[in-house]
Amino acid sequence: MRIAVTAKGTTLDSPVEPRFGRCAHVLLVDSTGMGVEALPNPYAQESGGAGSRLVSLIADHGAAVVLTGSPGPNAFTALEAAGIRTVTGCTGTVRQALEAFGVRGA
Repeated sequence: MRIAVTAKGTTLDSPVEPRFGRCAHVLLVDSTGMGVEALPNPYAQESGGAGSRLVSLIADHGAAVVLTGSPGPNAFTALEAAGIRTVTGCTGTVRQALEAFGVRGA
């Protein structure tokens, strides 16, 4: 399963970014092999609609789950519409968020 985590950096030890649409990066993690792909967020500086656009990017990369601090209401609706499970309130590092979600070996 591919898990997307909003992050301030590009590694598993990067802090989770609590602002979904304004995150610097999205880390796509393969929960079985623990492969990590870091995607820069091209919408982080947009004046509006960043969260909804980021949902499309995440969906295009096959994520089934998003771990984040808090998506805005439009992004949350877009995540639901895309069939992507959303886990909010994530803190600490990406690794810690994955472990809290139940991914072993993160």
